[in-house]
Parts: sequence; C-alpha cells; structure tokens
Amino acid sequence: MDNIKEKNTAPIKDLTEGQPMKLIIMFALPLLLGILLQQFYSLVDALIVGRYVGKEALAGVGATGSVNFIVLGLVMGICNGFSVVLAQRFGAKDFPGLRKAVANSIRLCVIIGAGVTVVVLLLCKTILILMRTPDNIFDFSYVYLAIIFAGIPLMMLYNFSAGVLRALGDSKSPIIFLAIAAVLNIGLDLIMIVCFGMGTEGAAIATVFSQGFSGALCVIYIKKKFDILKYEEGEKKTDVGLMKTLLSVGLPMGLQYSITGIGSVILQASVNGLGDSAIAAITAALKVHILLSCPLEGLGQAMAPFAGQNVGAKKLERVGQGLKSALICGFVVCAMILGLAFLIGEGAINLFLDKETLTPEVVEEIIGYGVKYLIITAFFDVLLALVNIVRFTIQGMGFSNFAMIAGVLEMIARILAGVILIPALGFTGACLASPLAWIFADAFLIPAYFHCKRTLDKGFNVS
Repeated sequence: MDNIKEKNTAPIKDLTEGQPMKLIIMFALPLLLGILLQQFYSLVDALIVGRYVGKEALAGVGATGSVNFIVLGLVMGICNGFSVVLAQRFGAKDFPGLRKAVANSIRLCVIIGAGVTVVVLLLCKTILILMRTPDNIFDFSYVYLAIIFAGIPLMMLYNFSAGVLRALGDSKSPIIFLAIAAVLNIGLDLIMIVCFGMGTEGAAIATVFSQGFSGALCVIYIKKKFDILKYEEGEKKTDVGLMKTLLSVGLPMGLQYSITGIGSVILQASVNGLGDSAIAAITAALKVHILLSCPLEGLGQAMAPFAGQNVGAKKLERVGQGLKSALICGFVVCAMILGLAFLIGEGAINLFLDKETLTPEVVEEIIGYGVKYLIITAFFDVLLALVNIVRFTIQGMGFSNFAMIAGVLEMIARILAGVILIPALGFTGACLASPLAWIFADAFLIPAYFHCKRTLDKGFNVS
C-alpha cells in the first residue's frame, strides 16, 4: 500500500510498492526543492558578501569551502547513515525497532555533535594556516568558519530530524520548514550585512540560525504528527548493540565526506596559490554549478531511502529497477546542465561581482576564469550523476564502507590534482580536479554495486 496511516496523523510513504521511476521522481522532487533552497540561500550569502563586503570577503568565504565540507560533511553523513538504518527497519515493518533506533540515534547525535564542535573550534585557525590562506582574506575566512563550526549542533539537529522524516518516506515536510528558514536566512543576511554593516560573520550567523530554526520545526512536526514514533515502555533505553549498528553505517558515510574533503583541502591550498581572483572565480562558479546540479543530488538522496526500504522488505529486484530509472533521469539532467552552463554562465558569474570596486581587467579575469571552470565541470557531470546515484544506492543497501572507499579514491584524485595538475596546468588543472575525482570514484562504485547485490542475493536466499 502507498500510505501507512495506522497509528499516524501524517501519511508515511511506502517505497516498497509501486512503479520505481514514478516513486523515485516524486520522492526526489521535494528533496530537489530542499537542496535548491539550501543552495539558494548559500548563493545569496555569497552574492551579498561579494557585493556589499567585497572581493576579499567573497574569496574568504570561498576559501573555507573545503574545510566546511570535511566537518559538516562528517556530521551530515553520520545523520544520513542513521536514517538508512531507520529506513530498513521501516521497510521491514519493525516499528518497535524503528523507535529504539531513533532514540539511540539521538544519543549518538548529541555526543558526536558536541565532540566535533569542540575539536574543530580549537583547530580552526591552525587549519587555515596550513591551507596557506592568503593574508588579505584570512580574517574573513576565520570569522566565518568559527561561527559556522559553533553552529554544528544546530545543523545536526536539522539533518537528523529531516533524515528521520525521509526514512519514513516523507520528503515534503522538511522542505516546507527549510523554505521558511531560507526566507529567514536571506532576511538576516540583509539586516546584518547591509543594515548593520557586518562582514562574513553576519552571513555565518544567518546561516547557522536558519538551519537551527528549520531543525526545530522538523522536531515539533515529528512529535505532533507521527504517532508511530511515540515511544512505548523500554524503547528509550540505551542499547549498546544497536548503537554499534548505527555507528557501523553512520560513521563510514560521514567519513566518506570527510575523507573526500581532505583531498579538497589539499587541492584548495594549491588553488590559493593561484591568487584571490582565481579563488573568487571558483567560489562563484562552484555556487552556480552546485545549484545547477541539485537534481543529481536529489536523485541520489532519493535512492538511499528507496534502497533501504526495499532491502528491509527483501525486494532486491526493485533496487536495481530504481537504480536504472534514476540513472536515466540523471543523464537527461546532465545534458540540460551543460546547455545552461553555456547559456547563463557569464551572466551568473557576473552577479557575484561589485564592478564599482573592481577594475575592468579584474572583472574580465574573474568572469573568464569562472565561465571556464563552470563549462569544464558541467561537461563531465555524467560522471557526477553516476557517483551520486550509485553511491547513495549502495549506502541504502547497507554497505557504507564501500561508499567510504569511494571517498578515499576521490581524496587521492584531488590530492593528485593539487600536487600535479595545478602546478603543471595552472587554472585548467583546478578545473579538471573534480572530474578526475569522479572518474576514480566511479571506477570503484560501479563494480561495488554488483558485488553488494550478489551479497544480498545470497543472504536473502539463505534466509
């Protein structure tokens, strides 16, 4: 049946029944909207910082991207991993086990969130120094990064609560709350930066507060609407074995992002050597590309609960059908992204620049760099589609360690790009760094998927 309403005042989507392509598209659309909203207010942050604070501030925010990816990717990946376990228990209709998993996931989130926050705040300045962050943007980077890291518990609140909803097949509710937070974020950006004259710290405070607000809305909604998650006696108890299971899935998913990010940090150090115009160009081009490629991320994220629920229900053939459907959609999206890169690339990069404070030569240099980066990256997006969709499918199947290995390969590729490609090719080497990372990851993920499928097949046949 499509919607399970027993013990619930809100519908829960069962992804184990129905036509896979339709289910995945309908489930991915709200996820896509959510990703677009997140990227939109991230884009607005960069636009406001670039126009009202200056090129150095924009470069300062951009120089923190890879470090952000390591740390925030870790906590987001862990939350996504926990939601895979929840999706599998929901797919198996093990509702008491689902509630126990939620309770123990919350404990782990509190412990991990607090620990990571303390460690990264202590190391923040040291990391920026090791990355060779230019002196003229160092203070902008440090203030922005420190505030973002201080808000890790609030960001973890949203990612876990939204992950719970997605595990139960509800991809719409978190988006509504995120939309409210996006409007709030933009309003706070304008108030703090334009009205109060704050710099990158204003953008960081707006981002952290908005994420925490959307997380609080998710929690309130879950408590009021999802009776299936109301605990019965004994279900809140600490279960060490269950916590180990959660960590066995969550940690590899989190480390996958962090390991990939380590390569990005080394790569960023090489990019920093190209100058603040190159850093600003890549910052703007990345924002545009991430926005354009949101559908690929949405399709990938949809595959984790889809695969998780169907593995829990022992319907492995549906996982393969879903993977094929998602890939077809992904390849169509890639063609559209490449076309848009050519059509709107120059105009999009131009939006980030305050021409009154920059010479025409600098404007031309930044736009040239940015358009080149955007088009080269878009040309290889079919590789990114494979990475996102296959990786999330493997994670939903319960093989997070394989996804982590793919992250290691991406890290190696980005290190090679930073050590070899950029010194040899300059800015062109920076443009080829991500495609090289996707090639390395795909070379492992594609055969890994078939191995996971064979392993589960054997297990289901035995049982």
